[in-house]
Amino acid sequence: MWSPDASMEGLYRAYERKREKQRAEWAEQTKEEQRKRLVHSLAVPMEELDELRPVLLERVELEDHIRERVEFGTFWGFRVPAYVLLPKGVVGKSAAVLALHGHGYGSRQIVGLNADGTDHIGESDIHGNYALEMVRRGFVVIVPEVLGFGDRRLEADQRSGQVGNSSCQTLASHLMLYGVSIAAVRVQEARRALDYLMTREEVDVNRMGCFGFSGGGLLAAYTAACDERIQAAVLCAFTNTFKGSIMSIHHCIDNYVPGVLDYAELPELVGLLAPRPLFIASGRQDPIFPIATVEAAVSYLKQVYQKEGVGERLGVHLYEGVHEVKGDQAYPWLVEALMGNES
Repeated sequence: MWSPDASMEGLYRAYERKREKQRAEWAEQTKEEQRKRLVHSLAVPMEELDELRPVLLERVELEDHIRERVEFGTFWGFRVPAYVLLPKGVVGKSAAVLALHGHGYGSRQIVGLNADGTDHIGESDIHGNYALEMVRRGFVVIVPEVLGFGDRRLEADQRSGQVGNSSCQTLASHLMLYGVSIAAVRVQEARRALDYLMTREEVDVNRMGCFGFSGGGLLAAYTAACDERIQAAVLCAFTNTFKGSIMSIHHCIDNYVPGVLDYAELPELVGLLAPRPLFIASGRQDPIFPIATVEAAVSYLKQVYQKEGVGERLGVHLYEGVHEVKGDQAYPWLVEALMGNES
């Protein structure tokens, strides 16, 4: 009887009732209030943003695209390396995609490279090389190295020699002492990546989208919710409920935003993207984002989009697969969402 299970379940239900009361009080302003609270939750204390001061690190011409690696400033002195993939044969400005990777060895994992920077040969892994797939469809794609992965791990984690390990736990726990979540830092850096993208002469700044897988899906969802420069979003292997995913199954600490259940469950936060085009993709056998609560989240989102009179802007692909990217429907959907009005 001393187990905390029942009390923790009671706490969730109490906050559920609190949110129901808030929705009644906020009425038609519910989305605006939730967005305001999310923006506050993801705020990062800083005097001012660092200047971008972009630097071109390398430029490689490949058969069907050009791959650049750049770096730019964000805040707190952080410098972010990022790949920029440029399609060949495009006349004029292109639609652009912010591609946010999940847990693994970082930005190289979705641009067709191995962890050591050599060209990946053979079948892709669970990430599916989705940045590569999108540049081949005519998008300019930016792939920032998310804090805590790849070249942005702490030195001790890089020295370990382990491929694909992260610095999430250490960084998140240290940032917590400053009252900041690692999700907040990553979202604000994703927004700085958009700032950099807008300086590129190849980019049509009115046609920018995002694509995120797993932890990158979290960043894509929260960044798009806070920043309306993102005109369309694909969330792969992420959309669920907090109750059915990160509260029921062991997940990395970087998934948790303090205080979020005070004002919204996860489907409500994803719903903040409406009425902008949104595509949800998830594997039916995904063990860490279970399909039953994916479907519950999708059901809620369909109601949100139908209520706003834009039901056709919500795309869904629930495929046979585990925690992995399958973009055979997501890629053409994003092409249509961001390029469908091209003359």
